[in-house]
Amino acid sequence: MDKDTFLQLLQNKKNLIDEALPAKVDRIQGHGGLKEAMLYSILAGGKRLRPTLLLMTIESFEQDSQVGLDAACAVEMIHTYSLIHDDLPAMDDDDFRRGNLTNHKIYGEAMAILAGDALLTYAFEVISGSKHMNNDLKIDLITKLSKAAGPEGMVDGQAADLEGEGKSLSLGELEQIHHRKTGALLGYSIYAGARIAGGTKQQLDHLIHFAHHLGLAFQIQDDILDVEGDESKIGKPIGSDVQNNKSTYPHLLTISGAKDQLLKEVASAKQNLYRAGIKHDWLEHFTDYMISRDH
Repeated sequence: MDKDTFLQLLQNKKNLIDEALPAKVDRIQGHGGLKEAMLYSILAGGKRLRPTLLLMTIESFEQDSQVGLDAACAVEMIHTYSLIHDDLPAMDDDDFRRGNLTNHKIYGEAMAILAGDALLTYAFEVISGSKHMNNDLKIDLITKLSKAAGPEGMVDGQAADLEGEGKSLSLGELEQIHHRKTGALLGYSIYAGARIAGGTKQQLDHLIHFAHHLGLAFQIQDDILDVEGDESKIGKPIGSDVQNNKSTYPHLLTISGAKDQLLKEVASAKQNLYRAGIKHDWLEHFTDYMISRDH
């Protein structure tokens, strides 16, 4: 598969998610202002990497990814909630996200918090109400998503990231933060796709290790872009990590060292992907895309 074909595949998956997500939020019978705030961030765009990764993992087992669309939408809802809260004045205090004003700048802090809360909780309802999965699979996916997004996953990573501001962290401490903050939802996306597709325990083990290294590579590239990126493409000011006194890979390793570490993580990710014994082309292309992206 050439690069252009893969990019078109990514766009097709993004279009699918872009259509399905607002349709699910539109079904909510609730307060109009809350739903409007939820839809604002849902419709703000984004690359939809996590749901795309979930769907591609299913297809790597040569299964129909349509059965995973509800789980894919759920993981993107949780990712979107985390961005709404991450942008709040009490967190990173960002005015822009994806080139648009952040949720709290439009709807106020209180409604932005509630919009994030609503997306978080609604995600589990979307999985539980899926008509494409049996109850045992739903319970497993909900349990794993709760862990990936909660106090042993993304939220813990966010808390450790806040506590680490202004401190000199070791490389190991930084990896642990990002394994939870960024890697947990990426890992869940791959796990969920493999479970939905009927992957074996051995395949799941290899793919979990693939996800671990992919998540670190993703974060390293984010850190590099915060130093070298183009603000017009990223959609928010660069240099925010330095401004917030955060430890980053370029800070600990220098830019050159961070790029070397990025390549090591990618190599380890691909080794585990190959061992999973699946049709790995799309996930391999996805890995290369993750580290070559400019936003």
